[in-house]
Amino acid sequence: MKPIADAAKNIAPSATLSIDALAKKMKADGLPVIGFGAGEPDFNTPEHIKDAGIAAIRANQTRYTPSAGILPLREAICDNIRKNFGISYTPDQIVVSSGAKHNLYIAMQTLFNPGDEVILPAPYWVSYEEAIKMTHAIPVIVETSEEDNFKMTPEMLRAAITDRTKCVVLTNPSNPTGMVYSGEELRALAEVIREADLYVISDEIYHVLTYRGEHVSIASLDLDMQDRTIFINGVSKTYAMTGWRVGYAAARPDIAKVMSNYLSHSTGSACNIAQYAALEAYRSSDDEAYRMRDAFDERRRYFVERVRAIDGVSCLEPDGAFYIFMNIKPMIGQTLYGKTIENSGDFASLLLEKALVAVVPGTAFGVDGYLRWSYATSMDNIREGLDRLEKFLRGEEVL
Repeated sequence: MKPIADAAKNIAPSATLSIDALAKKMKADGLPVIGFGAGEPDFNTPEHIKDAGIAAIRANQTRYTPSAGILPLREAICDNIRKNFGISYTPDQIVVSSGAKHNLYIAMQTLFNPGDEVILPAPYWVSYEEAIKMTHAIPVIVETSEEDNFKMTPEMLRAAITDRTKCVVLTNPSNPTGMVYSGEELRALAEVIREADLYVISDEIYHVLTYRGEHVSIASLDLDMQDRTIFINGVSKTYAMTGWRVGYAAARPDIAKVMSNYLSHSTGSACNIAQYAALEAYRSSDDEAYRMRDAFDERRRYFVERVRAIDGVSCLEPDGAFYIFMNIKPMIGQTLYGKTIENSGDFASLLLEKALVAVVPGTAFGVDGYLRWSYATSMDNIREGLDRLEKFLRGEEVL
């Protein structure tokens, strides 16, 4: 048999999904595993949104839709963007697909040619680098530091630009660090982006989960930045709708048209039923979303306080999203349970083995010496997980 494509063989699986699947399997096997790996709200989809999905089924909204999504949903998305971000789009600039991740992939397929360079600040979400590689473009990793609050500065960006640079990928608030770029910081980056005539793919899926300061979209700075930006968002995090698989991109009409064409030959469209549920989400009040945000904020503050009291680990206080990016560098080179910790992957594996706590190592996000913990889980799980971590770090019997 002839081999499969070289590019396909080199695609790495999603570390977050792999760890979440392993944790769920261990739970199914009867082990009391606590999972902090998945970026998924632990709340249920609000009842009125579920009811809209059920109503769509009963109304026989079960057929194909336009590849870019149903018009009422694209209109509602335009209204939502105008209300929350102060940016004006028309429905022909909106592309609905099967989740924000899907739109990121399609945007990259639309923009990048083989050999194009794409600037990607690290730490970065696990799928960005692989999605860039799928287009045969070249990810150019810009390493940020904890001292810079894990944010790319204009100087870092300028130093990474070459005559082959095509685009910058930003996530705001950040997964995995939870850091948020201020309006001033975005304006400074935008100046460099304009100088170099670059595109921006701006992933703002966590925008509602901003706890400190005000969320600003780089696309809102002026019309030029709006034209340069492919704005990515969706319903998964804001409305606890991860499994409904509805996300959107907002872009210049010519870019949106090509993305829609791409969809027409791949998935066809997002699920019709899920689109009507998303329509209800965007048309209704965000009160439940803000209640979820308040709960996440309580967990965030508790998590930070606990981590800062534990010897051997530390963390910055995140501004948004629902992640703690825990610094474990003092533990590298240490021996626990007879094993030497060489990197964050070793630490995460041993923590799962000895304490039955599942986290994602920093290497999955392009850096070592850190662990990502999701606090999109109950306070009881957070308390117990951090209790186990403390015992683990002391080399004690955890369970």
